[in-house]
Amino acid sequence: MAEYPRLEGLLRAVNPRSPNAGFTNKIVPYLVEVWLDDYARTSLKADIVDTTVSGFSYLFDVIPGRLIAAWGISEGRHGEPRDKARMRGHPLSAGELFHRGHAIPHTLGGPCDINLVPQLGKINIGPFRELERNAVATPGSLYFTYWTYARNDLAGQTPTGVEQGLLISGHSPQITIAPHSN
Repeated sequence: MAEYPRLEGLLRAVNPRSPNAGFTNKIVPYLVEVWLDDYARTSLKADIVDTTVSGFSYLFDVIPGRLIAAWGISEGRHGEPRDKARMRGHPLSAGELFHRGHAIPHTLGGPCDINLVPQLGKINIGPFRELERNAVATPGSLYFTYWTYARNDLAGQTPTGVEQGLLISGHSPQITIAPHSN
């Protein structure tokens, strides 16, 4: 679990009239630093890349081929249909209790491929939904997920937990933590 001791203060400094600049210049660099420090404690070796797809950013460890974090600024509801064929083609190797869940929800515009992570069904359709709905309803907010993995597991692609966050200027951070254990 990552700790965010400076997040509330940084979030208070984000201008509610133009939050994108504050999120991009202050909040995101801080979050990435926290995530990479936390991830380094559990991974012996990593090759981290960042990329942007469909307006959302991703930290990915190419050695085990797993997502570390995903984030982006809400533009409200994304109304395009899901690419069901593309989702069906994504491996589902974590077992029957897991879904091919979106790190960035489809309703925010999250794509398939790099954005799909094995998620326990009870998390994917349970606690995640409330913050996802709030992110969709709050254009200009910053939505993120940070994925944790078993200590020193160099090959595992199934997360052991996830932190989901919604940051709205002028409000306290909303972060939920969900373990991925059966």
